[in-house]
Amino acid sequence: MIKNIIFDFGDIFINLDKPATAKEMEKFGFQGLTPELERLFHTYEKGLITSDEFISNVGTTFPKATPQQLTNAWNAILLDFPENRLEFIENLAKENTYRLLLLSNTNDIHIECVKEQMGGKNYNRFKNCFDQFYLSHEIFLRKPDAEIYQFVLDKNNLIPSETFFVDDTKENTDSALELGINVWNLKVGEEDIINLKFKL
Repeated sequence: MIKNIIFDFGDIFINLDKPATAKEMEKFGFQGLTPELERLFHTYEKGLITSDEFISNVGTTFPKATPQQLTNAWNAILLDFPENRLEFIENLAKENTYRLLLLSNTNDIHIECVKEQMGGKNYNRFKNCFDQFYLSHEIFLRKPDAEIYQFVLDKNNLIPSETFFVDDTKENTDSALELGINVWNLKVGEEDIINLKFKL
């Protein structure tokens, strides 16, 4: 019996345009993700460097871009947060049937942009739906590493077989599945979180 639901954020609640940042960065000479850049992105996502350090490091690779241009390009991935999804999670929280947790690979620049785009009131409406709200840069862990799921299980005394995890990235759901967590690898554009109850 499912008692706990862990949700991803991007492309589950907020819509993303995943190629947008790369497309914007092409203006400054970006030709593809290098191992060095990928390491930098992961380090930042884990909160191991500050936003200023991150932008400064990216800037050394793309000296033609100003810090503001780099920030704008970084945030280009973020689209809208449909109201029907916000209402869905509010209603689910009101039912008080499940413990609700958010677990997102989200960095500081992105979450600040989300707050600005949504407005403080709507962001708080969203955040207040969850018993726990875990952002990778605040807990120094990221998906799909097994440690992040174990951290959530341990911190909240969750039993994997009673826990359901929704994420749009198969690598992430596969990792959770290995720990015995029930998963839904949501297919963006074909499925929507508002239909969660058909999956439970």
